Amino acid sequence: MKTSLYEATGGLETLQRVHKIFYDKIYAHPWLKKFFEGFDQKIIEDKQTSFMGEKFGGPEYIGKPLDQVHENIFIPQELVNIRHEILRQSLDEAKIPNDLSVRWLRIDEAFMKQVTKKSIVSFYRDYQFKYKQRIIHPAPKK
Repeated sequence: MKTSLYEATGGLETLQRVHKIFYDKIYAHPWLKKFFEGFDQKIIEDKQTSFMGEKFGGPEYIGKPLDQVHENIFIPQELVNIRHEILRQSLDEAKIPNDLSVRWLRIDEAFMKQVTKKSIVSFYRDYQFKYKQRIIHPAPKK
């Protein structure tokens, strides 16, 4: 029987360690941190750990669906690419073996496709929010 990614990585403890490293970097990033202003980092880490844990074969995730949580946030591909690189660095820093990192990144990337918006024009055209404000943070000027 094939071992789940959850078991192969070391379970909850490993996911928590990786997500701590990851969100320390996210909360320090000049662009990404803007999306998390006002949100407790530990709560975000725990939600990400729970979500990915279920996707890796661990305990059931109890939370809002991914698309619902991110529907009012303009997330362009450029932002996803930066996030992906930060996750890769975090996995390396946490000393996750390469074969497991590749699996982890592939699963994460599949979910990012659900929340990525093609353009600001389509974001305004295709997404209508009666009770939510759009969240848009342009990339910082270089």
